[in-house]
Amino acid sequence: MSTLKIDTQGADGRIARVTLSRPEVRNAFNEAVIGDLTAAFLDLGARKDLRAIVLAAEGKAFCAGADLNWMRAMAQFSWDENFEDARRLADMLWAINHCPVPVVARVQGDVYAGGVGLVACADVVVSTANAGYCLSEAKLGLLPATIGPYVVKAMGERQARRYFTTAERFDAATAQALGLVHEVVADEAALDAKVDELTAALCANGPHAVRACKKLVLDLAGHPLTPAMRDDTARRIADIRASHEGQAGVQSFLAKQDPPWRP
Repeated sequence: MSTLKIDTQGADGRIARVTLSRPEVRNAFNEAVIGDLTAAFLDLGARKDLRAIVLAAEGKAFCAGADLNWMRAMAQFSWDENFEDARRLADMLWAINHCPVPVVARVQGDVYAGGVGLVACADVVVSTANAGYCLSEAKLGLLPATIGPYVVKAMGERQARRYFTTAERFDAATAQALGLVHEVVADEAALDAKVDELTAALCANGPHAVRACKKLVLDLAGHPLTPAMRDDTARRIADIRASHEGQAGVQSFLAKQDPPWRP
C-alpha cells in the first residue's frame, strides 16, 4: 500500500501533487515512505509535460521525522545495515533536491528532523503561521547528517550551528527569517491560495527555461567565480537564446503577445 497520494492538477495536468498520506503517525518516515518518495520524484522528474510539483501532507503535521517503529528496528541494525538505511534516505533527498521539475512545499503543522530536510530540498516553501520547526536529532543523541547539506544551504552555516546543536523548536516566522521558508500565511485556505499563485507563476514561464534556471542555481551555488564558470554561463545563455523556446519567447515579447507555452 502506497504511503503517498499522487495526482495531477489543472486542465492539462501540468502540475503534480505528491501528498504524504500517513496522518495517523504525523507523516513520519519509514522505509516505505522513503522508497515511495524516491520513486515518485524520479518518475515525475522524468516527465517532460510537468511544470511544477507540489509536496504536501495530510493531517495536522507536515512530517514528524522518523517513525517510532522504524527507529526501534534501526536500534538493532549493524553498522552496515545503518549505512544502507541512511543511504536510502540520502538518495530520497537527492531525488527531490535534484528533480528537474520545480518543487513547491505546502507546509502545515509540525516539521521535525527529516521533515525539515524535505522542506530544505524544495525550491519554494510556503508555510502556515502556526507550523513549528525543529532539528530534533541531538535530543536523541543523533545528528541531522543526511539532511545536513540541504539545511545548511537553506539557512546558512551560522544558523545551522545553533539549531543543529540546541535542537530548539522555532516558529514559521523564524523559519522565514532563517531562509528556510519563503512565505508565511495565516491558515490553510491562504496556504492553498499562495501555492496556486506560485504554481501559476511557474506555468506562465518558459518550461525549458524554468528547468534550466533551477539547474543553473544548483550548479553555481557554493562554487567560486572562475573563468570556466564565466564561459559556462555564456554558453548557457547562448544555447537558450538560440533554442526554439527562447526565440519564440523573445518574439512574443516584442510583438506584445502571449508566448506559445501559455494556455
